[in-house]
Amino acid sequence: MSISTTAHLNLPGTAREALTFYRDVFGGEVSTTTYGALGMPAVSPDADKVVFGSLTSEDGVRLMAYDVPGRDEPFPFRTRRENGTTLTDQPFFLAAGAGSLEELRPIWDALADGASVIEPLAASPWSAGFGMLTDRFGVTWTLDVRPAD
Repeated sequence: MSISTTAHLNLPGTAREALTFYRDVFGGEVSTTTYGALGMPAVSPDADKVVFGSLTSEDGVRLMAYDVPGRDEPFPFRTRRENGTTLTDQPFFLAAGAGSLEELRPIWDALADGASVIEPLAASPWSAGFGMLTDRFGVTWTLDVRPAD
């Protein structure tokens, strides 16, 4: 048996923009299907929003996203660092790792554009590079350099 998991992002009308952004960061192909393509009347305010969206890259990055019907307001950013501790009420973060800081830096720089940096990318006791940010779409990411085997 083979099982895989994929993060499925619930976004406030920004799924198409987010998937395009993540494609620019990670590479890959984006596919989207709108509510209207599945039968929602064209006059509906959500008809052109994404009901099924995905990004798949050759490097193994896979994300799914959809627009929450009727929602146009951003979700609040609720993750921060205080006294060396991460405080959040978010149920999950996305994690991305690379084999070296040189591989990780361009991903960090791209995700950091328009983001709220929680922990700058820097060496840590457990990694040659670790950082945390909440990107412009409200998704919190932890990025790190994977330890050598």
